[in-house]
Amino acid sequence: MAVAERSADVVWTGDLASGKGIVTVRSGAFPAFPVTWFSRTERSDGMTSPEELIAAAHASCFSMALAHELAQADTPPDRLRVGAKATLDKTQAGLRITTIELEVWGNVPGSDATKFAQAAEAAKKGCPVSNALTGVDIRLTAYFEEQ
Repeated sequence: MAVAERSADVVWTGDLASGKGIVTVRSGAFPAFPVTWFSRTERSDGMTSPEELIAAAHASCFSMALAHELAQADTPPDRLRVGAKATLDKTQAGLRITTIELEVWGNVPGSDATKFAQAAEAAKKGCPVSNALTGVDIRLTAYFEEQ
């Protein structure tokens, strides 16, 4: 039996260049929102993109994985701040998400920069979203915030 299943739906109208979609998450956690090719590749104009949603998913998953790693080492974090940037690029194989850059800042009493960086690497390897992104270059920079 699965630990969790989550769902989203999109209704797309029109062609790629001039069409638009409406994304709905079944949980109701946030309202339906629009997506367009233009907002994906040019200017967001208040809309999101699949890459931004993947970045959000990765940042939240990674933060949970890192909080777990730190707690397992008896150094639970006071605060973690995680940023993620997903890059869509043209490749010989077509459009691909080529990289995701994770940056994490951590206030972790009882730890140090080396232990924090090791926990961050372990979290990157253990994060289910990282594992789902096989083939994407995931880059991590960890910043330990001195107490």
